[in-house]
Amino acid sequence: MGTSENQVIKQHLIDPEICIRCNTCEAICPVGAITHDSRNYVVKADVCNLCMACISPCPTGSIDNWRDMPKAKAYSIEEQLTWDDLPAPLSADELAAQTSDSAVSVDALTPSQDQNVQSLPNVQSVQSESPGSTLPPWSAAHAYTNLYGPKSSQKTIEAKVVGNVRVTEVGKNLGSDYDTHHIVLDFGNLPFPVLEGQSIGIVPPGVDANGRPHHARQYSIASPRNGERPGYNNLSLTVKRVLEDHSGQPVRGVASNYLCDLKIGETVQVVGPFGSSFLMPNHPKSSIVMICTGTGSAPMRAMTEWRRRLRETGKFEGGKLMLFFGARTQQELPYFGPLQKLPKDFIDSQFAFSRTAGQPKVYVQDLMRERAADLALLLKDPNAYFYVCGLKSMEEGVVLALRDIANQAGLNWDRLAADLKNQGRLHLETY
Repeated sequence: MGTSENQVIKQHLIDPEICIRCNTCEAICPVGAITHDSRNYVVKADVCNLCMACISPCPTGSIDNWRDMPKAKAYSIEEQLTWDDLPAPLSADELAAQTSDSAVSVDALTPSQDQNVQSLPNVQSVQSESPGSTLPPWSAAHAYTNLYGPKSSQKTIEAKVVGNVRVTEVGKNLGSDYDTHHIVLDFGNLPFPVLEGQSIGIVPPGVDANGRPHHARQYSIASPRNGERPGYNNLSLTVKRVLEDHSGQPVRGVASNYLCDLKIGETVQVVGPFGSSFLMPNHPKSSIVMICTGTGSAPMRAMTEWRRRLRETGKFEGGKLMLFFGARTQQELPYFGPLQKLPKDFIDSQFAFSRTAGQPKVYVQDLMRERAADLALLLKDPNAYFYVCGLKSMEEGVVLALRDIANQAGLNWDRLAADLKNQGRLHLETY
């Protein structure tokens, strides 16, 4: 056995060519091994313990890459942040030449081999606290993924803009362009099958500050499987114009402003589709609870519209639809008007506003607690599925509300949370 420094490790890497920077991997990594800058997501070789928690949730497969490397010469964070694509694997001769000890072993960097890495038991306990599933409902339709992208035979597919309308009152009445748009893209005769809950990547034209082409930005699909306009090869997106960063500093989001300003007839370059777990159930009598904020409403709109169309044809014995929808104000809540027109016996809608003048702050988890009796019945129902989509800050509050509702109803939350995860009944998609 060689020394620790000339040991060969399986280094975990992210392929920058196909990564869509959705932040799923960093958000789910239980040991903090993943970080990013404005360009790339990267993995810290001395922290990653190969727990594999990030592999399944990645929508593109960019996370599933490995290289045999001498531990002492593992690719640094600084190196990885400069990459536009992955370096080629070292050949056996190259690997031997970089290793001073010919008796070196090839193995993964595990907790027992590096004291700087958290132990696997600790990682498992952290993961068990999150009930979010990476499995689709058993009755979900088959999802096609990665039909177009850097690793596909065709890198992008072109779509034509056939609709672009503002779906918030902000901007219209308040003299601001801080708004949200509903954008419809048509793919013509080229195949692009999608399901509710999937997403696509939009590649903005031009280059970034370093002269490199912009990478794709991910957007959830807001239309059902048979199109925004039924029977047409199209889909819709819900896009909020980004005018400030997470710290509140002014910045114009490259893709969001590009999309919001598109004119009818212009074309965009698309990659994807992505996602194979945040899918709706198809079996009769299945119920859906949708919890979202802002543009997190996109997949919820898709699921609701598909159920509405099935209901009109009489082809679905649908269960309950419940919606908990949050925004700062009513003016910033997308699709508020159309939601008011849906029949009350079709969908049970609750709205939470946290910045209404003269009113107390109300969040989606507050409304969930008010409807604890109804939600407890659905938590017990194996045919009920829960979907959470929106800002990362909402996730903890929603999960804690579900925990408290379960415990108050005499349910064992730990056992229930495991069932929700293993049965694909609770899906968390936050950013």
